[in-house]
Amino acid sequence: MAASPSGALGALDPTSDRAVFRQIADQIREAIDKGRFKEGDKLPSEAELVEHYGVSRMTVRNSLSILQTEGLVVSEHGRGVYVRPRPPVRRLASDRFARRHREQGKSAFIVEAEAAGSKSEVDSLEVGEERPSQDIAARLGSPRRVLARRRRYLLDGRPVEFATSYLPLDLARNTPIAQPNPGPGGIYARLEELGHRLDHFDEEIKARMPTPQEVRTLRLASGVPVIHLIRTAYDTEGRAVEVCDTVMAADAYVLAYRLPAN
Repeated sequence: MAASPSGALGALDPTSDRAVFRQIADQIREAIDKGRFKEGDKLPSEAELVEHYGVSRMTVRNSLSILQTEGLVVSEHGRGVYVRPRPPVRRLASDRFARRHREQGKSAFIVEAEAAGSKSEVDSLEVGEERPSQDIAARLGSPRRVLARRRRYLLDGRPVEFATSYLPLDLARNTPIAQPNPGPGGIYARLEELGHRLDHFDEEIKARMPTPQEVRTLRLASGVPVIHLIRTAYDTEGRAVEVCDTVMAADAYVLAYRLPAN
């Protein structure tokens, strides 16, 4: 049931030089920030907002468009406009690749999904050999060919992440890593079984707006950015054994870090 405008929203200020549609957006945004409209709540309908503020339907639509662009609300065709849920998954950088998870047969994504109380799935899985891009080749020590593993991750049926792992062929060819399902603990567990004990990971992270293909792959709503992360895994000999290029729906994640003080 949609929340009523009365009590949750105030009145327009006729003396303000701020455009009316922006005043309405400001009031709805404040109501969301203060919890008067909670995650998953349906906002008042366009007709209710028109009546409450005494404005045109187009003015209300312009207000809601601002909030959609900001990623605060999402419009569901034929149903209404809803407050977007907050990110369900916390990625704790200092823990997600801990060896104990691999020894328990769990990948980082499974560990995070369990912590969020969500069901994890992997689909759109593709595995094959290919020539790497110049950037990927430079990170891996300039191999001519790599094994590429592409997959999409879902939480409770919703796509949240798309990732491609690139590994040198001399490490991955004719091993379980080249199979669609590499086994418990994922490819990092297999690398360590093959003698490449992992030492550390370097990550580069940036936020940007998605490409049209990323919007389709992750089923992103209007205004939702992505987190683009490139991770390089190194073994104890200092060799780069994998590069993972990941695009994540920014509204699905909180990136958490624990940093030493010394």
